[in-house]
Amino acid sequence: MILDHRTYTCRPGTIKKHLALYEKHGWPIQSQHLGKPIVYAATETGDVNAYVHIWVYENATDREAKRAALQADPAWVEYLKLSAEAGYLISQRNQILKPVPFFKA
Repeated sequence: MILDHRTYTCRPGTIKKHLALYEKHGWPIQSQHLGKPIVYAATETGDVNAYVHIWVYENATDREAKRAALQADPAWVEYLKLSAEAGYLISQRNQILKPVPFFKA
């Protein structure tokens, strides 16, 4: 199993607008291709303009196949266009994590 941990930062004052846009146009298609993440949360303290989501994949091949299908979907391409036009996001940080041997989810 691998975990795809993503942190996005929005321009100050735009996180609610960005999440509303994502909920309407991104969430349905992304969850269709990737399944449900184990975490999708907005930051409560610290950088309150950020949110995090963590997706679970069987392995790198599973991740690559699911993300390729997502990127090829015209509805996802349209969401990315809408998101870029809105200009709410200012940064994205991705980490691939692998559970340590003693942790069993």
